[in-house]
Amino acid sequence: MKNVRDTILTQYAASPNLRSLIESFNTTMDMTEFTEGFLTTIWDISTAEDYGLDVWGKIVGVSRLLNVPQQTTNFGFDEAFISASDDSPKPFDEAPFYEGLQLTTTVRLANDGYRKLILAKAMANITDCSIPSLNNALNYLFEGEGDAFVAITGVMSMSYVFSFNLSPVEWAILINSNAIAKPAGVSVSIMSLDFNNTFGFAEADMQPFESGTFFPDSGIQNANQLTA
Repeated sequence: MKNVRDTILTQYAASPNLRSLIESFNTTMDMTEFTEGFLTTIWDISTAEDYGLDVWGKIVGVSRLLNVPQQTTNFGFDEAFISASDDSPKPFDEAPFYEGLQLTTTVRLANDGYRKLILAKAMANITDCSIPSLNNALNYLFEGEGDAFVAITGVMSMSYVFSFNLSPVEWAILINSNAIAKPAGVSVSIMSLDFNNTFGFAEADMQPFESGTFFPDSGIQNANQLTA
C-alpha cells in the first residue's frame, strides 16, 4: 500500500484530520487479505477447498457425486487361500467381517478425489487426444504414484496402463465419471499392474510363497472397456 503522503497534495500532507480520514479509508478498503484468501481457496485449483472446488466443478462440468464401487474384501476361512486377488476372502487380521449389501455406491467425493476428477475433466476438455498429450495428462494426474502411460493395443484400440494399484476413487474416475479423454471411435481399456498381489523375489513390493500368484494372472486388472 502506498504511503498516505503519496495520495494527497503536498500542502495537505501535514493535515492530521485529512490523513486520519485517508488512513481509515485505506484500512477499511484494503483488499490484500481478501485477495490472498480468494486465490488460495478458490482460484488456485491445487489449494482450493470445498466451495472453490464446487465452483471449478461447475466450470468444467463434473459433479462431486460419483459411483465408487466399494472394496469387498472380507474375513473368510479355507477359501481365503484359493486366490490372492483383492476381493477374495482373507484370513485373520487382514480383513473385517462382512457387513451386508450397501444401499448405494454413490458417494460425495472428498476434496482430494474431487480435485483429481476436476483436473481430469479439464484436461479432457482441452486435449487433442494425441498420445503425447494423453501421456502428459496421465503423468500430471498421477504424479508420484508410479508410471502411467498410453499403450496402443490394436486397430482402433488402446489402453491406459498404470504400474501401480489404483484406489477405488481413481478406478471410479477412470470408469464411471466420463471425464477421461478418449479419441473418437477408439476402444479404451484400463490396466493396473498390481504387483502387491504378485509372486516375486527381489522386488520389495512383491509377495512370497503362498501369498501371491504368478504374473499376469493377478498382476493385470483389466477394467471395463471404454468406447468413445
